[in-house]
Amino acid sequence: MTTPIVRIATAADEAPIIDVLTLAFSSDPAARSAYPDPRQFLKHFPSFARAFGGKAFSHGSAYHVDGYGGAALWLPPDVHPDEDALMDLMQRTVPDQALRDATAVFEQMGRYHPNEPHWYLPLLGVDPSQQGKGIGSALLQQALKTCDRDKRLAYLESSNPKNVPLYERHGFEVLGTIQVGTSPTLIPMLRKPRGDDGHSS
Repeated sequence: MTTPIVRIATAADEAPIIDVLTLAFSSDPAARSAYPDPRQFLKHFPSFARAFGGKAFSHGSAYHVDGYGGAALWLPPDVHPDEDALMDLMQRTVPDQALRDATAVFEQMGRYHPNEPHWYLPLLGVDPSQQGKGIGSALLQQALKTCDRDKRLAYLESSNPKNVPLYERHGFEVLGTIQVGTSPTLIPMLRKPRGDDGHSS
């Protein structure tokens, strides 16, 4: 199996990256809890992705593999999702009960974020037709090299329990669970930087 080639996104890559993330999250429990209607999901998830992780494009921390089989939007230390745009979008597009649950979920997410500067992974996704080819691992490794070099924490919330083992293989540890009302469970995970010997420092 050939190792996927990971590239830093340019402005021209933004649209196909949002497309592949939309494909990847079409069966994601949390995304589909907010948008169970397929038409609503396809209409609104691209805007959600841009608000949640889109700042990665302007910070050089959006990555994709050749052929757009997968992509990841990482936010560097002290760069945050566009919360105003997120809340405006969700208030306009998410049903009332799901909105109440999602708002409470976002509050809990904030409690798990590390207090010290850290890298945050809002979105990582692989085209369902390309899964099992090491794309997710390649996208993680690209950013985690920077975390280790700069001795920074990395943090994420896994919105699909199936992905937890992948993150654990790359050094992330489960911090707890986030669940409100009828919302699916999110799993906050933290990774400490590793030294040259591969151990957490």
